[in-house]
Amino acid sequence: MRPARLRAFWVTVAGAAGAWLVVNVPVYLANPEGWKEFYTFSRERGVDWGSPWYVLQVIGKGIPGEQNNIYTGGALVLLCLGIAALILFAPRRPRYAQVAFLVVAAFCLTNKVYSPQYILWMIPLAAMARPRWRDFLIWQAGDVVYFVAIWYFLQQYGNDNKGLPEGWYAAAILVHVAATAWFSGLIVRDILRPEHDPVRTDGRPEHLDDPGGGVLDGAPDRPGWGRADEVDELPDEPEPVGAHAAG
Repeated sequence: MRPARLRAFWVTVAGAAGAWLVVNVPVYLANPEGWKEFYTFSRERGVDWGSPWYVLQVIGKGIPGEQNNIYTGGALVLLCLGIAALILFAPRRPRYAQVAFLVVAAFCLTNKVYSPQYILWMIPLAAMARPRWRDFLIWQAGDVVYFVAIWYFLQQYGNDNKGLPEGWYAAAILVHVAATAWFSGLIVRDILRPEHDPVRTDGRPEHLDDPGGGVLDGAPDRPGWGRADEVDELPDEPEPVGAHAAG
């Protein structure tokens, strides 16, 4: 809505949908039950390792099994609505990497399970959303704590319970959740106060707008709801790749 690039948006949606169909339809036709297994398992599974819902279960405040999807799905929807409001109300259009990181982090923090490999989704986005080593390493320290804890906890199975006690494992989950929430909070601050954005304020002309945003880079910024009296006059069509640097 804000960058006035709806045509590019719908082309991207159509391309993604087409690619999904090309990959999935042949598999579904060949083995429909096998194709549905992941979705069925995801819907029916209970809360599991790594999630804040598991911590509630450990302390005796777990969610009834039949309500798992309602709570986890509802929490994700609420966070995504908050991100949408942030986009609309921000004084300046957020960069693509900032929004993408917040959405993926919202999923990881509200899902019924947090697998260690999920961090691979967030690291590239974090590097583009807030490229600051200190903040990145603090956030990753929290995930390293969880990475060590999950394997120390799991190794007790079949090993006479010689692994990490469940209470300490739950504490490690909270460390991971707090670290990810903290890093996300820094990105939210960068969006609300663009003068803190380390990309747009690094002094490089080609970074003034959204260098990782593709067609969004250099697009006009329709005024957010919190700044209706301001309009950024930018080109109606994307500039060629490298146009900023060439200028």
